[in-house]
Amino acid sequence: MSNSSTMRALVVESHGGPFRLAQIPLPQPGHGQVLVRIKASGVNPLDTKIRAGNAEHARHPLPAILGMDLAGTVEAVGAGVLTFKRGDEVYGMTGGIGGVQGSLAEYAAVDADLLALKPHNLSMREAAALPLAFITAWEGLVDRANVRAGQKVLVHGGAGGVGSIAVQIAHGLGADVFATESAEKTALVEQLGAKALDYRKVPVEQYVKDHTDGRGFDVVYDTAGGAVLDGSFEAVARHGHVVSSLGWGTHKLAPLSFRGASYSGVFTLLPILTGIGRQHHGAIMTEATRLVEAGKVRPVMDPRRFVLSTASDAHAAVESGSAIGKIVVEID
Repeated sequence: MSNSSTMRALVVESHGGPFRLAQIPLPQPGHGQVLVRIKASGVNPLDTKIRAGNAEHARHPLPAILGMDLAGTVEAVGAGVLTFKRGDEVYGMTGGIGGVQGSLAEYAAVDADLLALKPHNLSMREAAALPLAFITAWEGLVDRANVRAGQKVLVHGGAGGVGSIAVQIAHGLGADVFATESAEKTALVEQLGAKALDYRKVPVEQYVKDHTDGRGFDVVYDTAGGAVLDGSFEAVARHGHVVSSLGWGTHKLAPLSFRGASYSGVFTLLPILTGIGRQHHGAIMTEATRLVEAGKVRPVMDPRRFVLSTASDAHAAVESGSAIGKIVVEID
């Protein structure tokens, strides 16, 4: 346990404003919480949108500490917690929205239900890259679409944060996986276990014909929204299932209806925003640990390293689209 009554944290005081490194009071774990000494904080595109004030769906009152994903060590255990003990290495998606303190800090008092034991074969930096992406991919493929062996699965954006994990989960469950991506990311997509489809060159009807004999894919996971979701309705098989993590627009459902297919939206933030379903997120992270330790899932990491003092550069790398893999800020 820290002997100090304060900790370092990055505070955002205005939308679009800079990070300010501050000394703030050390949080104390309440009932059902553990105090985590944070070793690494994953950076997601949503973090940069929250900072810019462009994420109404992920409200986070200012001043705020951002960062949804963390990996670290349990320093203290609050009343009612039986699942973790001091010294456990843990990870999860734990805050950074809804007024819940984020992970760009040395410590956080975290709802224990949101955590799982970190995979032994990942570093803290690698573990912090997984939670949001894994939970989003799992909720779509497993909770909503019940992906299983022998199915044909199409993932849009197979090299992205959610897409790269979705490809690996579907492949690990025995599905025949395909993924749309640009030509320069073909090698990465195929290393993850999918057949790469160059969306810039091959239209939907052509890859449906080439790879499903015109029948369509049993499950389509859209990670882009907009026109890509419309294309997903054209690519799904009769009685198939389309899932989207960015289904926020207005779409014509006729192609979906004519196939007797289903649609599900994924909104990963609900348990933190509402307090309902947090234990399920912890259970999903336990599944992540199982698959990682079995060698079936790994995070795709950007090689650049960032610390608290360069967190603004980490955000800039995500905003620019220059990242190849996940960006993580190391706290120590």
